[in-house]
Amino acid sequence: MARPADTLPRTLMLLGSGELGKEVAIAAQRLGCRVVAVDRYPGAPAMQVADTAEVIAMTDAEALKDVVRRHRPDLVIPEIEALAVDALAELEREGISVIPTARATAVTMNRDRIRDLAASELGLRTARFAYAESAEQLASAAAPLGWPVVVKPVMSSSGKGQSVVQNPEGIPAAWEAALAGARGAGARVIVEEFLHFELEITLLTVKQWIGPTLFCPPIGHVQERGDYQCSWQPARMPDSALATAQAMARAVTDNLGGAGLFGVEFFLCRRASQPDSGDLEVVFSELSPRPHDTGLVTLMGQNLSEFELHLRAVLGLPIPEIRSLGPAASRVILSQGAGAPVTFAGVADALAEPETQVLLFGKPEARPLRRMGVALARGSSEAEARHRADAAAGRIAVRSGG
Repeated sequence: MARPADTLPRTLMLLGSGELGKEVAIAAQRLGCRVVAVDRYPGAPAMQVADTAEVIAMTDAEALKDVVRRHRPDLVIPEIEALAVDALAELEREGISVIPTARATAVTMNRDRIRDLAASELGLRTARFAYAESAEQLASAAAPLGWPVVVKPVMSSSGKGQSVVQNPEGIPAAWEAALAGARGAGARVIVEEFLHFELEITLLTVKQWIGPTLFCPPIGHVQERGDYQCSWQPARMPDSALATAQAMARAVTDNLGGAGLFGVEFFLCRRASQPDSGDLEVVFSELSPRPHDTGLVTLMGQNLSEFELHLRAVLGLPIPEIRSLGPAASRVILSQGAGAPVTFAGVADALAEPETQVLLFGKPEARPLRRMGVALARGSSEAEARHRADAAAGRIAVRSGG
């Protein structure tokens, strides 16, 4: 049930302390909460603003249970996927509140479980898919889907281990890449039909303890190597397609339960039977039970950011409206080299771009193509907002290694 404002929880524990966790911590502290930030390495972005920090191996169930039991937070908020999820279920049975629920965290960190839930249990339209536990099984499963296909580990993050396979000859390399990019010891991959989509969107979905499920204006985004590069809001899409996406997002989040903000991803595809029509088919892709990286754009694009919405939802606070502030866009700032310390050049030039903000995440070490910051911008149109974000990001150089 809802948590009244006069009994707000005072201690929140973040499991994962990256750039998204940092914004959650800031939003929590603005509401008077104490924040414990936990991650696998010291000096993570959220640790830099939290009240207390803990460094543990996040996939170590005993270490995870120990840190939660020592601090006894009012709410545990997972912010990453690489967690000992079985430990969360045990803690929940002890009376610890896990956001949105321990089950939701476990289901969504496994591509096979969330795909089976969406396609088999809820009957949502997804890409055609199959599973494989060897290179030979992968070859057999891929052929009926048609070439090319997409191969992914069932457990990974940020696109690790994902590849597009053009023909049977590419299967052995795809199998090895999926194993190398997987989390955990399991040797299982998912192979999907390759969708020729018009647009990929994130529909930020806010589930409340009491009250209707709410939706943010849709966010368009572009991914490379399985990782987000830019996003814009609101994304233009037919009203009928938006209504379909909202219904699908509501169905899956209702099943997962709890409260909080979910990042639900969809593909919008031309219907094969009507390729020249304006009608777009909505295809469910993935779901994160937490603020989404593409949603960083909401810091410029909405009256309440995804982080503020997440906190209001989990604390049971009112959300009177979610309103667009006009066209907004984001563009990531990537490192090219590796090492520490990290410095940035060109920040002043970037901030000379009108209606622009720059967030530098404070990650203590760079590695090739690691996301180190983001440029955010508004404009009178989507094109202008995206141009400004691109221009600002392009003026910043990440320097590492002294």
